[in-house]
Amino acid sequence: MKIPIIHHIQSRTVLLQVRIQITIGLNHESPTGKQPVFASYLDTPNLPPKVKILCEIVANTPSLEVDRVLDDTGIRICTEDVEDVLKLSYTYPAVAVKFFRWSGYQLNDRHSPYAWNLIIDMLGKHCLFDAMWNAIKSMEKEGMLSLATFASVFGSYVMADKVKDALLAFEVMEQYGCSSDIVALNSLFSAICRDGKTVDAKDFLKIVKAKVKPDADTYAILLEGWEKEQDAVNARRTFDEMVGEIGWDPNNFPAYDSFLNALLKGSGGLREAMRFFNILKDRGCYPGIRFFKAALNECVANCDIEAAKLLWDSMSVHDDCKPDIELYNSMICLYSNVQDVDQATRMFDEMVFNHGVFPDSQTYNILLQLLIENMKLKEAQQMFTEMVKNEFVPTHANCCLAVRVFVGGGDPYSAIKVWKCMIENYDSDLEDTGNILVGGLRDLNRVPEAVKYADDMLDRRIKLTTATLARLRQGLAKAGKGAVYDELLKKWELQEVRCS
Repeated sequence: MKIPIIHHIQSRTVLLQVRIQITIGLNHESPTGKQPVFASYLDTPNLPPKVKILCEIVANTPSLEVDRVLDDTGIRICTEDVEDVLKLSYTYPAVAVKFFRWSGYQLNDRHSPYAWNLIIDMLGKHCLFDAMWNAIKSMEKEGMLSLATFASVFGSYVMADKVKDALLAFEVMEQYGCSSDIVALNSLFSAICRDGKTVDAKDFLKIVKAKVKPDADTYAILLEGWEKEQDAVNARRTFDEMVGEIGWDPNNFPAYDSFLNALLKGSGGLREAMRFFNILKDRGCYPGIRFFKAALNECVANCDIEAAKLLWDSMSVHDDCKPDIELYNSMICLYSNVQDVDQATRMFDEMVFNHGVFPDSQTYNILLQLLIENMKLKEAQQMFTEMVKNEFVPTHANCCLAVRVFVGGGDPYSAIKVWKCMIENYDSDLEDTGNILVGGLRDLNRVPEAVKYADDMLDRRIKLTTATLARLRQGLAKAGKGAVYDELLKKWELQEVRCS
């Protein structure tokens, strides 16, 4: 459908605190953003009986019969009923339109703007563009057209790979009594960039910027598009243009966030992102929390303590970037990777006191492993006790490591505690650790306890090795308890027969 381009658009800049969110239609996209996945009344619980009946009629009645079937129900409806039915009838546009007309008779043709917009969105999502424009003309006569209507049109055209038609729709907004201002332009760009076509938005900006002056949101949308497409080169160009057009603005952190994230994913990686981060910081501008999280993850991967400290210190001056558990875990993990026990435990201690952030399973496991590997057995025992008290379980690997190191370090009580936790929470790969515990207890001259846990292992069908049995035999013989060994051996032989 040919749409005439309107020139001489009145320019008006609107400073947005929050990017426009259009709820119509956009929640019907599939994960790929191409094939729509529409909401269905079948998947919607607790629907009012009246709405459910109407949805069933729309879904199961041939188009030619729907008026008669609806009349036969005798149902009286209100505006909200119409909206609810339309929201759940996107799969059946032809019948839904007939329902819309039928309901108009009861409402004296006084449909709500939302109901009209649902019809526009539904037709657009099914690429019924001629019918969509006819409905838009009807809305215009009713004086109900709004930016939400055109936002839906933009999204439908872009989803159908008709970006040029979306651009033309923007150009004709004035003809329909809607302002093609910066708010509308940002809505258009949002639809285009969300679909991975940021280059089309960038090219159109070159044409339209003489009529509509871009604002901070415009560039934030473009930069978010480049980030999504992992195009660091174009992100850098758009960033330079943004600074030239609107300067530096501490409130523009969504744009800075997307820009730095795009650089982080580019060939320059963390080094390039940190270079521009420092440039921003020198001007009192900071990105959002997403960049801090992504950058700290890169610092962990690259063991870059210096960059991580700079990022961490910078968050303290950014009100919107208070550390959370994910950020704390990244820092603790980084210090653990370089075996800096003091800094890792300091971060752990300040979590709750400084920011009210409570450790999770990952926090405890990172620190438990670090303390054990550095032979801080007393601290490791305390960490284990605290995490279990808070209902967190050490990983299987940490349990294995802890039993081995506690036994080797002469702390059988802690080793036994970890073993009990292990058999309570894991039901496989227990043989090696169990044999280490039993053998270690025997070597520490705790033969009765070694026998106790060996016997328990056999009851649980955890295999005792012949080497462990031999060590137990020696210990029991030395203690004059050969009969105890004979009982244990019989149990072991019976298990071997069952397993063979």
